[in-house]
Amino acid sequence: MNRRKFLTSAGVGAGAAAATSFAAPAIAQSQPQVRWRLASSFPQALDTIYGTAEMMAQRVSDATNGNFDIRVFAGGEIVPPFEVLDATSEGTVECGHSASYYYVGKNLAFGFDCAAPFGLTTRQQNAWMYEGGGIELVREVLFDEYNIINFPMGNTGAQMGGWFRNEINSVEDIDGLKMRISGFAGAVMEKLGLVPQQIPGGDVYPALERGTIDATEWVGPYDDEKLGFHQVAEYYYYPGWWEAGPQLTLYINKDAWNELTPEYQSIVQAAAAEANIRMTARYDTLNPVALRSLISKGTKLRGFNREILMACYKATEELYEEQVETNDKFRAIYEEWRKFRDEQYLWFRVAENSFDNFAFTADARLEQQEDN
Repeated sequence: MNRRKFLTSAGVGAGAAAATSFAAPAIAQSQPQVRWRLASSFPQALDTIYGTAEMMAQRVSDATNGNFDIRVFAGGEIVPPFEVLDATSEGTVECGHSASYYYVGKNLAFGFDCAAPFGLTTRQQNAWMYEGGGIELVREVLFDEYNIINFPMGNTGAQMGGWFRNEINSVEDIDGLKMRISGFAGAVMEKLGLVPQQIPGGDVYPALERGTIDATEWVGPYDDEKLGFHQVAEYYYYPGWWEAGPQLTLYINKDAWNELTPEYQSIVQAAAAEANIRMTARYDTLNPVALRSLISKGTKLRGFNREILMACYKATEELYEEQVETNDKFRAIYEEWRKFRDEQYLWFRVAENSFDNFAFTADARLEQQEDN
């Protein structure tokens, strides 16, 4: 007997179809309609760093049959790029996507929610945030005051040291330079005579082209090539010692968050966590190709020498000590962060660093042996 025909003729198939047609709307109706706006700090042209918020919003929509809709707005469309924190805090928007070190003017401790000089790598930042108490600590010390719930949502991986019009061979070459540089790093570099400028991503190229600034850092090869920095500065330095694993953060207004059902809250957290991983994966995939492209166009790749790095490290330690003495919020986060960082450094020296130092150069060493 043909089972399909039997079920259809018996009316079971039709009944099941009817049940399905009634069940789907019932499920959809059980999920509340929510419409949020998300203000990004980034221009739409930067498809990875801006696109991460769009990816999160799409995941939330997919998981709720379109009932929870988050519309993403680029920097400047609703609020200026550096006002996303305040806009979320005040409820101008329900949520925002930004880099917390943009707000170090409020308190230098905001840098710990993104990146601190000679700080945590991407994996270490994730470990601190998700398992080391970092999310709860920065929320309690900083974000509660701003009526914000915070979640990691993106990490670029270790960044480059930036674009310079001229070579930087000594600490003296830094003195007097005007550089677009964010967060902690600007405060550190001021100690070496640099004049830091905080400029949104979309405005950096014209500032560098006009000579308003002498140098800039942004993210890495993929974004930097898109922004065209290689056209107005030929020296590309590494590493970005101030951004070993810079995290982007999803800010959610606490009142808007509390209005969500527990199911919707879980969906947002899961979508943000996926977006956090996917941003790093995308940059790691795209940056090598972009770096080759930049070099083929005449970019001169340079590493900061040991003298410069040690001077920056010393200035960083001085800044930390000053803040611990004068800034209660900074001290509350720094003491826990520093313990975690030092333990991570010891562990990574054992396995990760040992592997990296050998494996990343093994082919070149083998070729050298064969040539000899």
